[in-house]
Amino acid sequence: MPTKPKATKDTSKASASDSKKESKGKASGKSKNDSTAEGSSTGKALKPATAINARHILCEKHSKKEEAMTKLKEGAKFDDVAKEFSEDKARQGGSLGWKTRGALDAAFEKAAYDLEPSTTANPKYVEVKTGHGYHIIMVEGRR
Repeated sequence: MPTKPKATKDTSKASASDSKKESKGKASGKSKNDSTAEGSSTGKALKPATAINARHILCEKHSKKEEAMTKLKEGAKFDDVAKEFSEDKARQGGSLGWKTRGALDAAFEKAAYDLEPSTTANPKYVEVKTGHGYHIIMVEGRR
């Protein structure tokens, strides 16, 4: 007598929103429709990367970070906002250069590696809090 095949649940297709729920940072950008750190309009997952070219804005106080966020939402270029608001040594437009996995704070790294690359003129960014303060992160490249 033939047996019925068992029904199995396909778990190989995790949505971008599932992976975002695990992230500590908040996704942000110019579009109100961007609801994931990836900011991908195509819904495709990012390819794994071993290094990212990152920029950030570091603020000790939440209020200063909020001022920087307002400027970005108004359409200011990321590097200009970083020069004005960032409180660290990366004041050259917030550029951190190419960073490999394991070289950054764990929370910062998780948020940054989940982010889709963008340009300073039209940045896709994410907020995250670390022991160093409040960061607004954007990624310019992945490899």
